[in-house]
Amino acid sequence: MKTIDLTHPMSPGMPVYPGTEPPTFETVCTIENSGFAEKKMNLYSHTGTHMDAPAHIIGGAKTLDSLPVEHFIGPGIVINLNSPAKRVLDIEDLKSYEKSIEKSEFVLLHTGWDRLWGKDAYFKDYPALSSRAAEWMGQFGLKGIGVDMISVDEAGNSDFSIHKIFLNLNIVIIENLTNLGELLHTDFIFSCLPLKTEEADGSPVRAVAFTPPPFSDSGGQKLRG
Repeated sequence: MKTIDLTHPMSPGMPVYPGTEPPTFETVCTIENSGFAEKKMNLYSHTGTHMDAPAHIIGGAKTLDSLPVEHFIGPGIVINLNSPAKRVLDIEDLKSYEKSIEKSEFVLLHTGWDRLWGKDAYFKDYPALSSRAAEWMGQFGLKGIGVDMISVDEAGNSDFSIHKIFLNLNIVIIENLTNLGELLHTDFIFSCLPLKTEEADGSPVRAVAFTPPPFSDSGGQKLRG
């Protein structure tokens, strides 16, 4: 079984959502001075590769700690949308994956935008789903939707309409993924466990994929009971 890391590293000065303070890391204990090493970290709950809870946008909705842990792991599919000229992703861009989506619990959108991580261009003109496409995806009973961009909503959209479509269905959103191209045409189990903090509106995650999935045959096909 191979494990593929889909997570950007966190560090001072890393890219953050415009208007958010970057994280700070302070070494407060060292082996030389204290006998052990320890850092103090100060960061927002939506820093780096992270997950949005329904409560991030919708008042009174579920927080991450109120969702069962199995909500954060399951079979996934990567949809290849790596087309730089395409700004709006519509149903027609997803339709050919319908049968695979039906068998998946997580849909990850590979646009290749993670190649711009660390550059100003990362925050501008990235591809985004149309409302029609988001509503269409919402019918499959997914646990989560993941993207290799800063947001599922287009840049400058303060209404967060795409967030609301998914989060109203308790479909968590994982943003700032990377390395999704390594999972094209591959069966895998996706894991995106958040920190278990009280009333969590979001959390950094260590997103990984396991391929071939556990309990699969040598060809990577899922075994059925």
